Amino acid sequence: MVKLFHISIYSMKVGLHVSIAGSIDKAVDNAIELKCSAFQIFTRNPRTWTFKDLLTEDIQSFKKKLITSKIDQYATCAHMPYLPNLSSPKKDIYKKSLDTFVNEVKRCGLLDLSYLVIHLGSHLGEGTEVGIKNLVNACNIVVEKVNNNVTILLENTAGTKNSIGSRFEELKQILEQLESRKRFGICLDTCHAFAAGYDLRDKDVVDDMIASFDRYIGMKELHVVHVNDSKGDINCNTDRHEHIGMGYIGDKGFRAILANNEIRKRLLILETPIDNRRDDVGNLEKVRELAS
Repeated sequence: MVKLFHISIYSMKVGLHVSIAGSIDKAVDNAIELKCSAFQIFTRNPRTWTFKDLLTEDIQSFKKKLITSKIDQYATCAHMPYLPNLSSPKKDIYKKSLDTFVNEVKRCGLLDLSYLVIHLGSHLGEGTEVGIKNLVNACNIVVEKVNNNVTILLENTAGTKNSIGSRFEELKQILEQLESRKRFGICLDTCHAFAAGYDLRDKDVVDDMIASFDRYIGMKELHVVHVNDSKGDINCNTDRHEHIGMGYIGDKGFRAILANNEIRKRLLILETPIDNRRDDVGNLEKVRELAS
């Protein structure tokens, strides 16, 4: 008889998107201080097109700190900046987005980060097929230009107007067109999934969502889960993150999400707000409480 082992809370890789203010190696210090067993960063200012190259001493310091920390290299990821639109039909924006994408994969490789999470972008009204074609083209160009060990993760969207990748069927369609499949995977955002219509408010519907993901995409493709509650109700199609348990998914939903063994195996990253109701430490503690 096959025994099913539940993933212990102590072996779960859970963390936050941490700041790189000062220098990029400070991210490791921040992750340790916040008691993270995983973390996510921006490799530079995410709100501008311009950026400076990483300094050799900062790269070395980042890698040294990571090695001496208790955080596994495979529990690290970066997120693409906000401005790029890899699905854009506008040639100037698309070129700038592609250049940024190439540079981000290179930067992640220099830092020995395991994953780069990318937003899939908007077709700006030109149609889903146009958006997917542009995105796939960008992904294929990047892996041709940059040969390193960084796994690029497609993040599901909330279903906002003109966006692509809110449904598992679309994510499957994108993955099937990529030329170097081993370089890609999926990051599943709970807020985005809920906003796009996937119910996550109790065990049965969470299990249904996981089964649907496995049917269309396959669990082996899921590497990172962004653990975020939603300020909007189910099917709202708005990307607005809320503190864990304070949104429409709620405590019951996250208790079910975090009880699922397939979720517990993955890298869990919080991208929750910081305000007078709760801070990063409070959200991390809440996740561990609900997971236990």
